[in-house]
Amino acid sequence: MHNKILEIESQHLGKTVEMPVYGHFGSSILLFSSTEDDPYENERNGIIESILPFIKKGIVTVYSIATANKETWEHSDLSPAERSKKHFDYNNFIIEEVLPLIYDNCGNIVPIITAGASKGAYHALNTYFRRPDLFIGTIAMSGKYDIYSYTHGYWDDNCYFNSPVHYLPNLNDNYWLAFLKSRHHVYLLSGRGLGEDPSSSYHLSSILAGKEIPHTIDIWGEEWGHNAETWKSMISHIIKNKI
Repeated sequence: MHNKILEIESQHLGKTVEMPVYGHFGSSILLFSSTEDDPYENERNGIIESILPFIKKGIVTVYSIATANKETWEHSDLSPAERSKKHFDYNNFIIEEVLPLIYDNCGNIVPIITAGASKGAYHALNTYFRRPDLFIGTIAMSGKYDIYSYTHGYWDDNCYFNSPVHYLPNLNDNYWLAFLKSRHHVYLLSGRGLGEDPSSSYHLSSILAGKEIPHTIDIWGEEWGHNAETWKSMISHIIKNKI
């Protein structure tokens, strides 16, 4: 289904990383995998197929990237400090290795929206809010945005700066706030069904509202659980009506 595969010889991750690309034109979306550290998960679970009409019409081009949970916070052989360092490396991988490859593929520096569901929602949202100078928004579906969900109580400076519900309330730098207040593509979505926790989205929304950062929060009903069927409908809805 992908039209090409971009390969990254990652110095930050110490391995070769594949990034399948879907589409040729339109807004660029960096789509993080949902539950597995696998860039092809978005294709297997039907998320790519659900937005294929928009890809074929040239509305969006999707770059699918793996999350790094199993190599960071779920890596049982590493100490908490080492896991935190791995997360730091992953952040740098996205900014210093993934973005230049997308720009090269497009032939120019292009605006990019991050997107993801479940664990991917955390990475998508955190990536955007850490660098709103490089991204123009995020589509975060069914996520948790407190890094304590992953660290099991471990805490250091790197954890703090990767935990949106911690660093955003203390963000008072007008340089970064100017970017965040000028963006209009921040979407927080969640269902109310089995496995969902809309309180995470509500909590983050209250923080953004307090900072006067534009965003849309959209909580769906109890028939929408924590699963790919929900996320397929959500991302299709946003692309169709907002992008």
